Amino acid sequence: MDKVEYLREQLKELETAGLRNQIRHIDGPQGAWINVDGSRVLNFCSNNYLGLANDDRLIRAAKEALDRYGIGPGAVRTIAGTMTIHDELEEKLAAFKGVEAAISLQAGFVANAGAIPALVSAGDVIVTDELNHASIIDGVRLAKAARKIYRHADIEHLDYQLAEARREGAEQILIITDGVFSMDGDIAPLDAIVDTADRYEAMVMVDDAHGEGVLGRGGRGIVDHFGLHDRVEVEVGTMSKAFGVVGGYVAGPGPVVDWLRQRARPYLFSSAATPPDVAACIASVDILAESTALVDRLWANAHRFREAMNNLGFDTGLTQTPITPVMLGDEKLAQDFSRRLFGDHNVFAQAIAFPTVPMGKARIRVMISAAHNSEDLDHGLQAFATVGKEMGLIDQK
Repeated sequence: MDKVEYLREQLKELETAGLRNQIRHIDGPQGAWINVDGSRVLNFCSNNYLGLANDDRLIRAAKEALDRYGIGPGAVRTIAGTMTIHDELEEKLAAFKGVEAAISLQAGFVANAGAIPALVSAGDVIVTDELNHASIIDGVRLAKAARKIYRHADIEHLDYQLAEARREGAEQILIITDGVFSMDGDIAPLDAIVDTADRYEAMVMVDDAHGEGVLGRGGRGIVDHFGLHDRVEVEVGTMSKAFGVVGGYVAGPGPVVDWLRQRARPYLFSSAATPPDVAACIASVDILAESTALVDRLWANAHRFREAMNNLGFDTGLTQTPITPVMLGDEKLAQDFSRRLFGDHNVFAQAIAFPTVPMGKARIRVMISAAHNSEDLDHGLQAFATVGKEMGLIDQK
C-alpha cells in the first residue's frame, strides 16, 4: 500500500493547473546578478532591497562575532542563550525605531507567531486585514482570542468590525495590518487605522516586513512614514529583507516588550539567533542609521522601472513601493512568461500564483533593489518588452 499516493495525485493536479512551484537553486551570494541553476541571471526576485545581503561590512562583522562568540548560542534566551551581542542589537533597533524597547527573535515569521498569541487571550478580539501575510494569519490562528476580518484597507469596514467587537463585549482589541502588502506593493492607510483604533481604545500592531529599510526617514518604516510615533503599540519587523540578514523583532513600549520576554513562546522555547547573524544585523542597522543613500537609490530605481513598465503597456497594479507586480492573471501564462524571461533573456523573475495570491490574479513580482544599476534595469525592461510582445500581451510597437 502506498500511503503517500494521495500526495502524488495532488502534486499532479498542481502541475496540470500550472500551480506547482519550480524551486530554483542559487550558487553564490545574493546580488544584482546571481548564479541560478548554472546560469548567470539578473536577479528580480530577491527581497534584498538595499543590496546588503553580500555587503563587506556585514560579512566582516559576522566574521568578527564568530571569533568572539562562537557559532551558536547553545540555549534559549531565558536560560543561557542571551549574549551581550543580542542586547546590543535590541538597543540599536529601539533607537533606530524611536521606541522604548525591542526584542529580537529568530525570524519575522517567528515574531508574529510569538507576539500575537502572547498579546491577546480568550475574551479578546483580533481585527485583521484580509490580505495580511501568512505569518500574521498563522499567528492569529495560534491565539485564543476571537477573530474578525476587515476588507483590505477599508477603514469603514474596520470601524464596523471594531464596533461589533465592542458590542460583543471584547476585553482587549488588537488590530493587525501589514505595513506594505507584499504581493501588491500598496501601503496600509496606517494613519486612518490609528485614528479609528483610538475611538475604540484598540491596540494597533503593524508588520512592517516590507517597509523597514524602505519607508520613512532612512528606512525607519511605516510608523515614521506617517509620523505616528507613540501611537502604534506594536511594530513587527524582519532582518531578512532590507537589512539583508535573517531574524525578526518586535518594537514598542517597554511593557509590550517585557511581556513578550515572559510569554512569547519562540523566545522561551527556541534557541537564540546565532552571533554571526546578530552581528551582521547590527552592522546593517548602523548603515541605515548613518546614511539615506541606499534608500534613496532604491526609490530612484523603483520609480524608473515602474514608469518604464507602464509606458510599455504592462499593468503594475496599485503598487506604491519598490514591489512591482506585473499583473498577468492566468496562472499558466505567468509561469510561461517567467520561464521565457529566465531561459531566453537571463532574467530571474518568478511567477506568483495561487495560493499566494487569489486564483486568476497571477503575476510576475519584480523586486527592485538598490543593488541594480541603470544597465541592469535596461536589460530587465528589454526582456519584459520582448517576451510581452512575443506573447501578445503588449503592443508590437
